Amino acid sequence: MAVITPEIKEFIQNNLGWITTISKDGELDLGPKMSLFVLDDTHIAYHERTAGQHYENLKNGSPLVIAFANLEKKQGYRFRGNVVLHVDDDIYNEQVKVAEEKGTKKPAVIPVLEVTEIQNLASGPTAGKTIAKD
Repeated sequence: MAVITPEIKEFIQNNLGWITTISKDGELDLGPKMSLFVLDDTHIAYHERTAGQHYENLKNGSPLVIAFANLEKKQGYRFRGNVVLHVDDDIYNEQVKVAEEKGTKKPAVIPVLEVTEIQNLASGPTAGKTIAKD
């Protein structure tokens, strides 16, 4: 698995992330997720609260791609890997507690991306280049 460095963790914590999934018909679905967080050195997760199209796509085997960007700094990162949907397990139960503490809606599921590739989205010649890969 690709390791999420402390610098990248801080970037994730301080910037809005977007996810994309693909429907069974091949349509891309892109949207911001304010609940994205680093679970550990090799996993990124979020609270899927709406249980809408992204959730349907993931249940149907869609890949999950996550990206964070900061326009002012012209910096960003894209994450690829394998996704696992957590419901009624320790990860899910812990995140339900987090949602309760924050006063947010109980998540329907916690998608967790096992990061296998990190790409640089900084402006310039390294844009889109892989900086860590399994």
